Amino acid sequence: MPTAQPIRFQPATSTALLRQLLEQRTPGHSLEAPFYLDPSVFQADMALIFERHWIFVAVAPQVAEPGDYITVDVGHNSILIVRDDDMGIQAFHNVCRHRGSKLCEAHQGSLGNIVCPYHQWTYDLEGRLIHADHMGETFLKEQHQLRRVHLRNVEGLLFICLADEPPADFDEVAARMKPYLAPHRLNEAKVAAQVDIIERGNWKLTMENNRECYHCVGNHPELTISLYEHGFGYQPGPQNEEGLARFEQIVEDSHAKWEAMGLPSARLEELDSRVSGFRTQRLPLDRAGQSQTMDTQVACTKLLADFGDAALGGLSFWTQPNSWHHFMSDHVVSFSVIPISAERTLVRTTWCVHKDAVEGVDYTVENLTKVWNATNDQDRRLVELTQAGVASPAYRPGPYSPFTEGLVEAFCVWYVDRLRAGVASLG
Repeated sequence: MPTAQPIRFQPATSTALLRQLLEQRTPGHSLEAPFYLDPSVFQADMALIFERHWIFVAVAPQVAEPGDYITVDVGHNSILIVRDDDMGIQAFHNVCRHRGSKLCEAHQGSLGNIVCPYHQWTYDLEGRLIHADHMGETFLKEQHQLRRVHLRNVEGLLFICLADEPPADFDEVAARMKPYLAPHRLNEAKVAAQVDIIERGNWKLTMENNRECYHCVGNHPELTISLYEHGFGYQPGPQNEEGLARFEQIVEDSHAKWEAMGLPSARLEELDSRVSGFRTQRLPLDRAGQSQTMDTQVACTKLLADFGDAALGGLSFWTQPNSWHHFMSDHVVSFSVIPISAERTLVRTTWCVHKDAVEGVDYTVENLTKVWNATNDQDRRLVELTQAGVASPAYRPGPYSPFTEGLVEAFCVWYVDRLRAGVASLG
């Protein structure tokens, strides 16, 4: 059988080309170059992935008090997330129902009511129009509420869905994750730091890079201080048999201890087998075993809850298509990936600590953020190198390691399956 020729970057792709790209995808290999380069593929990603699935956008402590708000841009959609007077969290399209002005320009702030800067139409914190001058006696304010966006608060992690009918399986994901996440009390925490970086690369390269640690040795000296080497994934063989067995025993013993403390730890892995793909597992950290810091000790001496032991390893929670999170005894670090263009991606990292922790007494921002600030910058460089490489005419999809890159393949399988379903719905 003749080998399929690689499909090169074409500025004017179509649904037909998307179908061709999807059909030609070789399992166990990276994607064809247009998936990372072509503006029309990017538009399909936004329409069929980011506007149809649950995406992670924020943590609840970002809107801690009534009137606190944040805005998030997802493609052409500006979303306003606000804490209402009853302490509920609401999400709306950040668009006035009068003539379409953006309501809130800042990324975050606090307000009493939502007032359009153009003609001062005013909405309460539940999206009801409460004031609109000069509209006549027959004008009905109740017909002009802000357009709602589906929002779910999963134990302090805020997910939105822009679809009219969001994927229903997310309810099951939230229910299964609750016992894992709830003990860390993220809803009651506070934001200690947030850092945005722009990677000059396609969002899928950002996610693929996150889904493996094949690259960690030699690239992430700060991160690997707290990670067991054999937790990265290894090809089985006599040279590492003893080390792998030792690591597996440490995991087994740690899980038994944590489960006895009421902290679920077993792996749940459904990254490519459901619409709302996810994965979680609590794994031991090396050395002191307390936190992802330079000395592996807690970054915040005031723990998130009354755990009784600071050495709880790290609970990882990954969601498709755009997030990963690490829950430790003393802090939570969350990552949100938002595409900007075919070759630019926003990576937003948020660190949360106990709400009563005092900066300079219980923690310092520098120590709290040092490992992941360094790691994010290193990953940014790797993503940008890969983006430059896939743009070369010499690029061909390469094979994934079955021992260290299985979760990259799971991401690509999920992405291809969901994009294929989206394309099919277009007729």
